[in-house]
Amino acid sequence: MTTTDEILANARGRTPGQPYAGAVTPREAFELLQSDPRVKLVDVRTNAERDWVGRPAIPETQHGAVQWTLYPGGAPNPDFATQLQNVATPDDVVLFLCRSGVRSRHAARTATELGYANAFDILEGFEGDRDPEGHRKTVGGWCKAGLPWIGA
Repeated sequence: MTTTDEILANARGRTPGQPYAGAVTPREAFELLQSDPRVKLVDVRTNAERDWVGRPAIPETQHGAVQWTLYPGGAPNPDFATQLQNVATPDDVVLFLCRSGVRSRHAARTATELGYANAFDILEGFEGDRDPEGHRKTVGGWCKAGLPWIGA
């Protein structure tokens, strides 16, 4: 088993020059969550996405939800910083998850600006990119990796 420090060192090496700590694969994120209570997963998808698509099956003590954008409409969440403080501290290792890995990068950058030195993006997101037929959960992401999740 890889240690927390080894996983985080690899994650930092994946994203040189990015304005956040690094990026982990979904499998690495799950391993971190299993082995280190300092690690928090922050799901930045909309409430509708979590309700209709599903969410990672991890202990509530390590899982928080803070919308990056609001549904409907997609407006930025004006309370992102305050809500983040309610689910993670600047001393935590914070792993940001979205649908395919775009909003999570923005959230990790913003968290870093807010003083979260260990803000990481989860590559590929929960559902991953679309396949040639336009479907998700087949090309990458938490679900494709076979990690535990709770369906809608």
